[in-house]
Amino acid sequence: MRPILVRSLPVQVIAALLFPAWPTISLAEPNRQFVLSSADFQNGGSIPERFSCDGGNQSPALAWTGIPDRTRSLALIVADPDAPGGIFVHWVVYNLSATTSGLAEGVPAASVDHAEQGVNGRGELGYAGPCPPPGKPHHYHFRLYALDQKLHLNPGATAAQVEQESKAHIVGSAELVGIFQR
Repeated sequence: MRPILVRSLPVQVIAALLFPAWPTISLAEPNRQFVLSSADFQNGGSIPERFSCDGGNQSPALAWTGIPDRTRSLALIVADPDAPGGIFVHWVVYNLSATTSGLAEGVPAASVDHAEQGVNGRGELGYAGPCPPPGKPHHYHFRLYALDQKLHLNPGATAAQVEQESKAHIVGSAELVGIFQR
């Protein structure tokens, strides 16, 4: 039997040779989970009225953690798939810096630090709060995309333009869903 030169083998190979019945141990860093959250409502919970058209119509505070390593910019799209006329876009923000970790409550339509805002379903820049017709609850999907580059779009892009330009550059995504009913 030939001796095995242990110094030149990776730890996993040595462990497999010496202890073949043991499970394989990975020394790789575990994947971080990309998470989008809000201090104003829980995932699957009710969006407070102050963020709706009946309240102050201000955007809620958002925070994110676990941004993928290859991220160079972020894009946020907020949409209501339960709207009577089909998907209604409530907010579009793109080219957010990859070093940001959230957006404060009440982002003005005129500006977002180091980012661009697109047009919502009303054809206006900025956030348009939930405003469903009376009846069943609507679900508002806040989707944050981690991209491997900045998007080459003019200010005021639509959600469709942001999604199209993002397709080949998504390295991760996170979602937060809020519910609102009138």
